[in-house]
Amino acid sequence: MDSAALRALQAPIKERYKTDPKAAYITLKARGTLDDTNIACKVETGRALAVAGLHPATGGSGLELCSGDMLLEALVACAGVTLKAVATALDIPLKSGVVSAEGDLDFRGTLGVAKDAPVGFAQIRLTFDVDTDAPQEKLDQLLKLTERYCVVYQTIRSGPPVEVKMQRAAS
Repeated sequence: MDSAALRALQAPIKERYKTDPKAAYITLKARGTLDDTNIACKVETGRALAVAGLHPATGGSGLELCSGDMLLEALVACAGVTLKAVATALDIPLKSGVVSAEGDLDFRGTLGVAKDAPVGFAQIRLTFDVDTDAPQEKLDQLLKLTERYCVVYQTIRSGPPVEVKMQRAAS
């Protein structure tokens, strides 16, 4: 896809959102069911069923997906798609590219071993390795706009309010 095709694809969508801002507000949903026998949660991905379990550092078998890995995978996926869309829109040719994310965790926090140990990622590093002949100022612009428009990156960075509640399932 080139920049003209991308603009043509997105133009009617952008116009609709300009004239009807409420149409742009969409609620994405995720749903999982608790496993009956294992410490696991079966998450419906829309394409397949993903089974998440404990990381081996917390006693897991390593057979199930780790939700921390899934968070980093979501970041890589979103950042990669955003980078590709921005590069396309700006006519920045990319021969190839690799997006990677690393996150540092202290599992003492999640296991309750040390109260001073944080629960969650202490740091996340997102890296783009791109093969391109584009000048550095174009790459700087590409990075800036990728950061600006990547939903998962902005969500992690901004830390929006999250409402948590517990309720009994209807019998």
